[in-house]
Amino acid sequence: MPESFDYALIRVVPRGERGELVNVGAIVACATKRYLGARLALDPARLRALDPAIDVEEIELALAGIALVAAGDPRGGPIASLPHGERFHWLVAPRSAVIQTSPVHTGLCDDPDVALAELVDKLVRAPR
Repeated sequence: MPESFDYALIRVVPRGERGELVNVGAIVACATKRYLGARLALDPARLRALDPAIDVEEIELALAGIALVAAGDPRGGPIASLPHGERFHWLVAPRSAVIQTSPVHTGLCDDPDVALAELVDKLVRAPR
């Protein structure tokens, strides 16, 4: 039977005053499966199209932190030790920063890891 899951897209907004963004990943939480995962698909060329001076290495480091927190990896700092639900809410909290998340959406899936991969392929990777 399909399970309910919540997800948000991870976005990079190089210049907030312009309101332009690039989707660079997704976060999925499925409480019934005790799952929290983040998957990234950063395309530096798309970022540079919005801001040629963007520091891609800095963005990559910050995004890696998101993945560590989602995975509960101690290298993600104290937030990574929180329960799944609290980490998800911390990750998707609205912020005024270069890295932001979309509003939270819901869906149904049999396997949240497969749902995460499908979201990244459909909503993050550049159309082929």
